[in-house]
Amino acid sequence: MTTCPYCGWPDSDVVTVLSRHRTPEGETVWTRCACGSLQTRVIDAAGTKVVLRGRPHEPESPRNVTAPGDVPCER
Repeated sequence: MTTCPYCGWPDSDVVTVLSRHRTPEGETVWTRCACGSLQTRVIDAAGTKVVLRGRPHEPESPRNVTAPGDVPCER
């Protein structure tokens, strides 16, 4: 059994199917893992294979963002 290298979730237990596209060879399926990793799977006569896997989304660190014209408070 293969698992996600980022979270260990089993590849056979798809969390979310984003899209399916029929091809002459079979079917291409875009899925998302429990950790958020995007995966491309190819389903053909031999079975299902994860052929591409993206990294999970990492939240951005908080930033000090100000709008034009904002001035910092002074105490």
